[in-house]
Amino acid sequence: MDPFTITAIGSVRNDRTDVQHSDQWGAVRSTITVDERFGDRCLQGLEGFSHVEVLFIFDQFEELDDYREPKPYRGRTDLPALGVFAGRAPRRPNRIGVTCCVIESVDGRELTVIGLDAVDGTPVVDLKPVMREFLPTDVRQPEWVGDVMSEYFEP
Repeated sequence: MDPFTITAIGSVRNDRTDVQHSDQWGAVRSTITVDERFGDRCLQGLEGFSHVEVLFIFDQFEELDDYREPKPYRGRTDLPALGVFAGRAPRRPNRIGVTCCVIESVDGRELTVIGLDAVDGTPVVDLKPVMREFLPTDVRQPEWVGDVMSEYFEP
């Protein structure tokens, strides 16, 4: 495949700096400052939505050399091994993360959200409003996922 370039549109500011701490993201308040090249009205209209999908880069994690072998989820041997595309881990091809966040406020080029699981300084590559019509009505997942992830978005 031919390589391509993605340029950040902005960055995350919050109090989380430890990339190894992987739970309790639910109360994290983050401000995303969009680059000035998009102008002061680039977020206009977003205030009418309750949620936004934030696409970002796990820039503080190295990409793995080999993704062919499934690995136990979160490194836990009591959980099933998953292929790279069956999990949401940060060590993945292209290191792209995506999280659906609550919009707290929109002010010029600053978007404040709740529940973004990205640390301070993380580059943001896109923002998309959450629209009901794009959401599935019947999500299915293995039972163990709910147990393991129950504290991920806890405050």
